[in-house]
Amino acid sequence: QVQLVESGGGLVQRGGSLRLSCAASGRIFSINEMGWYRQGTGKQRELVAVITGGGSTNYADSVKGRFTISVDNAKNTAYLQMSSLKAEDTAVYYCNAEFLLDEGGFSDGSTWNGWGSGTLVTVTS
Repeated sequence: QVQLVESGGGLVQRGGSLRLSCAASGRIFSINEMGWYRQGTGKQRELVAVITGGGSTNYADSVKGRFTISVDNAKNTAYLQMSSLKAEDTAVYYCNAEFLLDEGGFSDGSTWNGWGSGTLVTVTS
């Protein structure tokens, strides 16, 4: 029904910047919420940032002031601009999203929630 494709990960030096993208395709009527989570080696997956279709945001304390999440509703794409990167930001970053499904030009309230396959961000010191 819906696919999520993340991009933008890679190798960056400490203090550098990267922008992640999460592009959604499929039977999407509208965005309820899109977010980024990350999982470092040997760690549990944790919330990084989430944004609603209306633009309300929430950030983990560890990234406040350094990361910015945004969404393009027309493109069904969420972005995570990461700046002042630290070694502890190294992780696989996963996109999570919830959408109202398109039932032929309208929504009957059905939703889809799922995950992307992840993109690796490595911050070198």
